[in-house]
Amino acid sequence: MWQYVVRRIFIGFWVLLGVSMIVYSLIRMAPVDYVSTITSGNPEVTQEMIDNLNELYGLNDSVPEGYAKWLGGVVQGDLGTSFVEKQPVAEVISSKMWYSFWMSFPAYILQILIAIPLGVISATKQYSKTDYAVTTIALMGMSLPSFFFAAILQRIFSQWLGILPLSGMKTARIDYEGFALMLDMAKHLILPVMVLTVLGIGGLMRYCRTNMLEVLNEDYIRTARAKGLSENKVVYKHAFRNTLIPIVTILGGMIPGLFAGAMITEGIFGIDGVGYTALNALRSGDIPYIMGSTMFMATLTLIGTLVSDVLYGVVDPRVRLK
Repeated sequence: MWQYVVRRIFIGFWVLLGVSMIVYSLIRMAPVDYVSTITSGNPEVTQEMIDNLNELYGLNDSVPEGYAKWLGGVVQGDLGTSFVEKQPVAEVISSKMWYSFWMSFPAYILQILIAIPLGVISATKQYSKTDYAVTTIALMGMSLPSFFFAAILQRIFSQWLGILPLSGMKTARIDYEGFALMLDMAKHLILPVMVLTVLGIGGLMRYCRTNMLEVLNEDYIRTARAKGLSENKVVYKHAFRNTLIPIVTILGGMIPGLFAGAMITEGIFGIDGVGYTALNALRSGDIPYIMGSTMFMATLTLIGTLVSDVLYGVVDPRVRLK
């Protein structure tokens, strides 16, 4: 087990190195950079001022030279300073990732509580009206674009009914403190959590249903039924426990994504998380933050994959990680 983990960490290091090279090259080849963004439309800006700004932000360096300087800073524990936020990238990410977490975590829990039971019910009542209804709802959730569904919720609950905030993290011009502030922020997160939950349950539900159907067709399930066990014991004691093995690995792989943010959803609802900040950084050509957030997400993805593999070996002792 430990040899497998060490080897995966070693491979992950080279994967991150390759990702950083590709991302940095793509950013530098983009048609818009930070200096052109902040100077465009200003007739008082001279070419000399632009050249000085390019020199200041390191945009005059070639791609290999710029990447070498960035990598040298990373080796020393410095991800650079965000052009837009004017703060170290590590501090920006560490402060904003908790906004993303508190938006994603409730959606993650709700997806588990809704999708897994629906998947089990759909599998045990295959080709019934219940199965068709659950499958239709799941497919609708998977097919809806997040921006479209978010706009519908905003129109209904914010503009028509007026019971939920349209966007933002807290009510403007009101200084809540303590528990009142927590309630206000929770009220603002209801709509984005609904978006993430509805759009996320479809895939998990279908995955649970497919695995449940495979288990229900196994020989030991038919043997359990032939012994006279009740259907509840057959489904929940024998079939469901074995269905959880691959599902646990999927859920383990989703955990690091709680900190990575949801770029489109955060942008629509004005949640100042990692994803929303990354969207603004992409628009303005903020190279340090784009690189830092991309490597942060890539690292979380590798950790999630590793945790998923380890969990599979934990929940199923028959699996040996080599």
